[in-house]
Amino acid sequence: MARGRPLAPLKLSEETQACVQSLARSRSLPHALVRRAKIIVQSAQGRTNGEIAKALGLSRASVGQWRQRFVRQGLAGLYDAPRPGGPRTIEEEQVAALIRRTLQTRPAKGTHWSCRALAEETGISKSTVHRVWRAFGLQPHRSKSFSLSTDPFFVEKVRDIVGLYLNPPDHALVLSVDEKSQIQALERSQPVLPMGLGYVEGVTHNYIRHGTTTLFAALEIASGKILTQCKPRHRHQEFLQFLRHIDAHVPADLDIHLILDNYGTHKHPKTRHWLAQRPRYHVHYTPTYASWLNQVEVWFGIISRHAIRRGSFRQVKDLVRHIETFVAHYNPHARPFAWTATADSILAKLGRLCQHFAGTRY
Repeated sequence: MARGRPLAPLKLSEETQACVQSLARSRSLPHALVRRAKIIVQSAQGRTNGEIAKALGLSRASVGQWRQRFVRQGLAGLYDAPRPGGPRTIEEEQVAALIRRTLQTRPAKGTHWSCRALAEETGISKSTVHRVWRAFGLQPHRSKSFSLSTDPFFVEKVRDIVGLYLNPPDHALVLSVDEKSQIQALERSQPVLPMGLGYVEGVTHNYIRHGTTTLFAALEIASGKILTQCKPRHRHQEFLQFLRHIDAHVPADLDIHLILDNYGTHKHPKTRHWLAQRPRYHVHYTPTYASWLNQVEVWFGIISRHAIRRGSFRQVKDLVRHIETFVAHYNPHARPFAWTATADSILAKLGRLCQHFAGTRY
């Protein structure tokens, strides 16, 4: 005969029963939550606390506790209540002092603070320093580069070039032109280890130099297609040869807008003279220290990652042939880069950057 107090009736609605059974069958939820759901499923089937405890390897008291919590709170009763954790070991003033120390000072023997160095300096534990830094987004070990243009016509040039990207002229071709100089033909001293299951491709850091080449490129903004030539040097003579190459491949009835940076070959007197003799050419120079405005730089990054950086070339001819093969496969599937930044948004961002650095000591 059953002994003890009678069990509280446990009746589940169809929706609740479906939820509890789903929890009980789960293989991804925490084990404790799955086990509690099994207690409720078996209780709803009419099994006693003793039977459930024996089946699940629990004590009768534990089974009774979770059964009662479910009766009182429903599904929410199966989850653990949030725990307050231990008391704080660092005061607000200490946190503020730690942040000021991180932002306004440097260690005597280094350029930036590390968790251990600041912990030794302040007497606060390394883990506490790390938690404070993480909470306030402080990363002294990281830095990013920037360069502000000193061009007196920066605003006008930005508006001019961005206008070409967002609203190109009719009956004209907009070309982003530049050269990637000193591309080295490097031969790896040891064979490349192919990628396999569980490990990445292995490339030795030792190499033999076999000379360099310069890649001249003109990116058509509207289509994303690229026109290239490889030259042994990057003087104004080679740049003029590339301009003639462009001239031969662009229909004679189209104007050509060239976006160039301020490299010396682009402003050489002979280059200017050649362009002046051809009225259909319109040159747009990027501001100084602002080559990021030239879209062909994005394409240079693409070819570096996919065709040059991890290659192994026994001679410069192999490198040039590899570049030409990449271009031949790239153009049929080329797509224009999506330029969405307006001139106003670029200037506003630079304004915020200047505001941020206002008062910075050099």
